[in-house]
Amino acid sequence: MDFLLGMNAALYFGAAITGDGPTLPSTLTLVGNVKDVTLNMEAGEADITTRGNKGWRATAPTLREATLEFEMQWKPGDAAFTAIKNAYLSNGTVALAALTEKHDVEGSLAEGPVGNWSITNFSRNEPLEEAITVSVTAKLARFDSWYEPAGGQEGGGE
Repeated sequence: MDFLLGMNAALYFGAAITGDGPTLPSTLTLVGNVKDVTLNMEAGEADITTRGNKGWRATAPTLREATLEFEMQWKPGDAAFTAIKNAYLSNGTVALAALTEKHDVEGSLAEGPVGNWSITNFSRNEPLEEAITVSVTAKLARFDSWYEPAGGQEGGGE
């Protein structure tokens, strides 16, 4: 395979993770009511420049952070919508796994972060000629694992 298509990526949700050890996507539920997901991952920076670096600034990564941004239809009764809305309203968290494709497909190379996410934006959009949607921003509150197919995972996998 030369490339992965965004339409084949998968977002999974579940109750907030409480135990130790990796949570597997198979214990989470696929979110069907989502589109245009963006996963942003960044690291802070530490200046480690010394005089011996020949006039070049030196930088080392420090703490990492991750943010998920996506849209879903405003759909009361939808389990994923309700879980994300409740996490926002209660200042709680929801387990999310943002994978490059569905994990349970034969030969899947799905990978991505799994953890508890705080919902920091839950904005309702009401365009005149479109369905009501909600724009969601989720920030990683507890990293659980980086899911990859068995044998290549950091902190977990199936």
